[in-house]
Amino acid sequence: MNHTLLRPLAFAASLLALASCGKKEDEKAAGPPPATPVTLVAARTTDAVYYDEYPATVVALNQVELRSQVAGFITRIYFKDGDVVRKGQPLYEVDRRKYQAAYQQALAGLRSAQAVVQNAQVNLNRYQRLAQQDAIAKQIVDNAATSYSTAQAQVAEAQANVALARTDLDYSVINAPFTGRIGISQVRLGAQVSPGTTLLNTISAEDPMGVDFVIPDTDLSRFADLQRQGGQDSTFRLMLPDGTRYAQPGKMLAIDRGVNQQTATVQIRVQFSNPKRELKDGMSTVLNVLNRQSGRRLVVPFKAVVEQMGENFVFIAGDSSKAVQRKVQLGPRLRDQIVIMNGIQDGDKVVTEGLNRLRDGGQITTGAPATAPTAAK
Repeated sequence: MNHTLLRPLAFAASLLALASCGKKEDEKAAGPPPATPVTLVAARTTDAVYYDEYPATVVALNQVELRSQVAGFITRIYFKDGDVVRKGQPLYEVDRRKYQAAYQQALAGLRSAQAVVQNAQVNLNRYQRLAQQDAIAKQIVDNAATSYSTAQAQVAEAQANVALARTDLDYSVINAPFTGRIGISQVRLGAQVSPGTTLLNTISAEDPMGVDFVIPDTDLSRFADLQRQGGQDSTFRLMLPDGTRYAQPGKMLAIDRGVNQQTATVQIRVQFSNPKRELKDGMSTVLNVLNRQSGRRLVVPFKAVVEQMGENFVFIAGDSSKAVQRKVQLGPRLRDQIVIMNGIQDGDKVVTEGLNRLRDGGQITTGAPATAPTAAK
């Protein structure tokens, strides 16, 4: 082999060996990476009260569409749109003239029928006395009895005509069926209405009100238990559209008769009193229902949780001041706290600050651990 070629190769190998040794010496001089400063909070078991949220809609428990039962033109409107009306209060009037005339005609027909029956009775009594004296044919008495019975039937028919005419006359004035708030009128003065078809207005009661929401059919037994328990307490909390909490408590009112097969859900109705008329029919709200798992639960600050690939982890301070990563199962979030169902234990020191620089097994440095505040929602 050519000795001239070997000398440069040996020199290059020497340089590589020297560089490698120098790198190792630098690493030894640098030492291990510095400990990451973190903040610790002790996980603790405390009273954790939390609610399940359901989109809900306010509904009037008593609501009626007003329609006329007679035909005609609207001649009077007795209220202002949006008024609170009392039970029996007149609301609309349909032109009554022909119904008044029909009622008077029916009364006249009744009086005529009554006169005929009185005359028939007089004749029958007379013929019966003559028959007792054997002074008249029996057939005449029978005819008089038949005429009297016919006259009585005509009186009954006339009485029915009077009742029918009186009903139509009464229907020409539409009264409030119950106390409630009436909406904006769908007809104005002079409008023609048809019986049973023309919508005049809608009236709904305002106190109490219902709140409707749907649940999965798997939760049906839970709400059946709530219905059996009854009473008003903190089980139901209603949140108004502006985010404020409604002050009145709710109680279970009804569970729908069946399950919607397309969605596998059941409709539930909760009742709330509405003394200040804050709840309006059709209002969109959120109903919070106390979770049956509320109680003594392990909680940590929410910011201590790290999500990775759909799984949740926390770092705790292990032995030798090292961070240990633990997979956890989360429960409900309670403001800035979160329930931990499993994965860590009471008293574990959880890292809440410095998470972005941590790795499993990394060195940490910290002062005394803080204490997690009591969780409440």
